[in-house]
Formats: sequence, C-alpha cells, structure tokens
Amino acid sequence: MKVPFLDLKAAHDHLQGQIEAALLRVARSGSYVLGPELEDFEAAFARYVGSPHCAGVANGLDALRLGLEAMGVGPGDEVVVPANTYIATWLAVSQCGAVPVPVEPLEDTYNIDPDAVRAAITERTKAVLPVHLYGQPADMNVLEMIAQRHGLSVLEDGAQAHGARYKSRRIGSKGTVAWSYYPTKNLGALGDGGALTTDDDAISARVRLLRNYGSSIKYQNDVKGFNSRLDPIQAAVLKVKLDALDDATSRRQSIAKRYSEAFSGAGLCSPFVPAWADPVWHLYVLRHPDRASFQKRLADAGIATVIHYPIPPHLQTAYENAGHRRGSFPLTERLAAEVLSLPMCPAQTDEQTEYVIDNILKLA
Repeated sequence: MKVPFLDLKAAHDHLQGQIEAALLRVARSGSYVLGPELEDFEAAFARYVGSPHCAGVANGLDALRLGLEAMGVGPGDEVVVPANTYIATWLAVSQCGAVPVPVEPLEDTYNIDPDAVRAAITERTKAVLPVHLYGQPADMNVLEMIAQRHGLSVLEDGAQAHGARYKSRRIGSKGTVAWSYYPTKNLGALGDGGALTTDDDAISARVRLLRNYGSSIKYQNDVKGFNSRLDPIQAAVLKVKLDALDDATSRRQSIAKRYSEAFSGAGLCSPFVPAWADPVWHLYVLRHPDRASFQKRLADAGIATVIHYPIPPHLQTAYENAGHRRGSFPLTERLAAEVLSLPMCPAQTDEQTEYVIDNILKLA
C-alpha cells in the first residue's frame, strides 16, 4: 500500500465542481483585484473565527509583517519569538527592521514556553509572537498576562491552526492573528494567500491601508505601504473550502485520535494535548532518536513522512550574524533532529491509517 503524506487532489475532489464554478464566476466578473469576492471571503472567515475584522493579504509572511507594522514594531525593537518554528515567524520581525529574540519551547507541547518569554523581555521588547504550532494552541492566557504586565503587543501566528480552539474559543476570536492559506494548510488556497484577523479597529484599518500601497483613496497615499492583497480568485476558492473546513477538521481529528490510541503505551513519543486545547492536527508529529533510519523504513513500506523542520531558524545561514550558534537552544535542536510528521490528510482512508499504524508499531 502507498500512503502519501498529503494528497491535495484527493482532498479537493468532492469540492471540484464548486471550486471550478467559483473560478469561472471570478473570470467572468471583471473584478480582479480587491472587490466583492474578497469582501465576501473576509466576512465569512471573520464570522468563522469570531472576529470583527479580517483583511486578506498576499501570503502568510505578509500577514505577520503587516500585523507587526500595524502594531508599530520597527527598527530597534525586539520581538520575542519561538526558537522552534518555521523561519517565516522570524523573517516577519526582521522585515520590520526589528530583532527576533528566540526562546525555547515547552517539551510536552512544542509551543513557546511562557516562562522563557518572561525571562527574555527587555526594555526594547515591543511584542510577543507565539505560534500555534502543528495546529495546537499555545497557552494564550498566560502569554497575554505577561504581555499586559509589560505593555507589549501580541501577534499570534495561526498559519497551522484554522479552527483550533483554546479553552473552548476559536483562535482568532480574541486578539490579532496572522493566517496563511498556503495550499498545504488546513484551509489552503490554490496558490499563496494570507489574512489578518483582529478585534482592534485601528490595527484592521492600518493593515488595510498598508496592504494597498498605503492608500485608501485611489492615487492618494497616506503612508509608504505595500502591494499585498489576497487575490479574488483565491478568495473565491477559499470561501468554498471554508464551508467544508469543519468536516475536514473532523476527519483530521479522527485520524489523530486513532494514531494516539494505537501509540499509547507503545513507547513512542507521541503528541501531548493539554485539557484546554482542541487542536486541528495540521500535523501529527512523532519523535524518534534515530529518525533517519526510521523514516527510511517507513518509506520502504510505502509510507511518506515529512520533517517539520530539519534546521531551526537560529542555525540557518540567513541568521548566521544574529549571534546564535549550535547549542544556543538545545531543546529546539533536539526536536529538529527527532520530529517526524505522519500522513495526515482528510481524504486518508481508514485502511491507510491502519497501515501506517501497523508499520510504525512494527518498524519503530
């Protein structure tokens, strides 16, 4: 049996007719930048997460950067970020001219450690940027209390967490969250896309200004802005897929539940979920001390896996001048050497899931 890591075509098959109808509608509309398709999706996604505002932008990195810009983050500022994350979290800070200050994760959830955040705050700290890694919420109440105590802004990276709940409320229903709609995300477009949701009227207005050349009135530019607008074609596709997101999430949760039941007591380092978290399982991640050989054994059995992420940001060449070195963040480095993401697709069959489980128990 062959089990792909993620089969995007299979995941979309039942929506193909609706997606093609949406594409045709946009093609015939004569409105190809901003416009009603984008406005409809923004309203729908805002309702879905429970936020008063949603502004679509070109991609997830832009959502992070424009969110930080709207919060006033700039040169000379510091932003506390996870060491254990995809590099986009750091890049957004750097693109504002600010300095990413990395801290270690909690070993049980892999999300940012609030105590480490507290210890990293200096007089230059402007914001905290937690990531809801793998689709599991970070502990936002604690992080928000720390931020409030020190007068800091909080921007959440929700790129992997569409529909996730923290203490029964959806991520995005409170605060400001940057989203990615990259095709492999739980809510993915047919290309790049992103958005920012917020309950702050001023941040919403600022992001809308920044994404459109700094202009709210044609040919009148109030600030030095950017060109970062979610394409109406992608917005129309995302609206179709948003209507089906809860069903896809339910399927992911079912697969994750079966994995966790099977691996419990088997000596495998499988995900821990706090009682207050309701993850959406963008990724289901195991750890293995000899990952390379384990991954090869699974590949030989026809099971595709992916490493998220093999090189942490502080060891990337892009940040070689930031003063970090190997050993600076030992837990993050250990995770990067051990984590392995299992097949996780809403179209994955029960037979495929059982095949993955059987082989992992046999080959681990």
